[in-house]
Amino acid sequence: MTDKPKVVVSKTRRTRSSKGDFNFTQADVPILKDSTLASYRTQAWEAFKSQSLPKTSEEPWRRTDLRKLPVESFSLPAEDAYKDFPPAPDDLLKPLIADQHGGQIVLMPGGVEVDLDESITKQGVIFTDLKTAQEKHPEIVARIMGEIVKPEEGKFAALASAFAQNGVLLYVPKGVQVEQPLHSVYWGPGAFAHVSHLLVLVEEGASVTYVHESASPSENEASMHVGVVELMVGKSANLKFVELQSWGSHVWNFSHERARIERDGQLDWIFGAVGSHLTKNFTEIDLVGEGSNGRMSGFYFTDGNQHLDHDTQQNHFGRNTTSDLLFKGALKGKSRSVWQGMIYVAPGAQKTDGYQANRNLILDERARADSIPGLEILADDVRCTHGATIGKLEEEPLFYLKSRGIPLDEAERLLVEGFFDPIMQRIPFEGVRERFQAAILAKMVK
Repeated sequence: MTDKPKVVVSKTRRTRSSKGDFNFTQADVPILKDSTLASYRTQAWEAFKSQSLPKTSEEPWRRTDLRKLPVESFSLPAEDAYKDFPPAPDDLLKPLIADQHGGQIVLMPGGVEVDLDESITKQGVIFTDLKTAQEKHPEIVARIMGEIVKPEEGKFAALASAFAQNGVLLYVPKGVQVEQPLHSVYWGPGAFAHVSHLLVLVEEGASVTYVHESASPSENEASMHVGVVELMVGKSANLKFVELQSWGSHVWNFSHERARIERDGQLDWIFGAVGSHLTKNFTEIDLVGEGSNGRMSGFYFTDGNQHLDHDTQQNHFGRNTTSDLLFKGALKGKSRSVWQGMIYVAPGAQKTDGYQANRNLILDERARADSIPGLEILADDVRCTHGATIGKLEEEPLFYLKSRGIPLDEAERLLVEGFFDPIMQRIPFEGVRERFQAAILAKMVK
């Protein structure tokens, strides 16, 4: 296996400037007993203070303008704030398989509910909320928190690292095979700054499937979600991580997410995005161990004035590593999508096999999709390919369906469903697929 690499590879990702604009203070930083975690929070606070909001003059943000972000209006929810709002809808909390969960965590403004099957607990698996994890398992939290996503990586990475009140720790010990899927939901009503931190550590030879969903009702007053996701996949371990967001149309959504995969580790990472007013998401996989493998599958559907910006990076550090990325998006109204992708191959990362593709379907002349694939290859025995397409529904299949008596609206819906189907089939649970297929249908009939 290669030596542990420096995580920073992009020359344009880091943003450092003089001040921040939010009204948060050091008093908002959670107080922690563990000295290592307390030091991390302090470091994150200092990084937050030292950086200003990103501007369009910075390459990663060139196509996403934050000048209308109402930074002064956001506040962190008080304890038990969720009691003043409607609970999460029942269909969001349904068991992923049959009539029970392996475990479910519901994160809410100022509160949390945790349920974990006793049989999984007996295997040594830890699946709990961030506050409990920091109090009862600080040594495990310290192994991953801030080790994969650094607070200095950007204004929003620092914000989440410093102020996260809510989050999840999933720890799977060496060799443990978790058969039942685990599920967490961030339900975010109210005009708050919802700040989350997800930590996943899958030890050598272990395997687990984890589904995380973020959702909220649509409201009149602006809200914000800022999150960090850190995934660590050990030697010969296997993680399937499904991440789906259906934030309300008033939510500004920002996240920094990265996975580190050790020797012969396997990661299957599936994204779905149908919600939010604006999203800026940095997502990376670091293939550090020889023979490690990462697959990233994503879909998004925008309408109205939505703006979704996904920035992905596949970083090959070890030998004989493989990455495979496919993102598909459909756009209606005056919405806009941005996908920026990079495959990076480090010196010495021979036998790399990297692939990335972005496919976009424009359903309205007013919509716009920007697709920017990229390669940075510093080894000479590799196979790396990329591609991007932006197009409209093809007239020939539309004509064929209409000639069989299918109305135009129904024909368009069938073609859009077919366009997304390869991604949908990678979502391992029928109930989750059905919910997002319903969200796509709702956008089609608007």
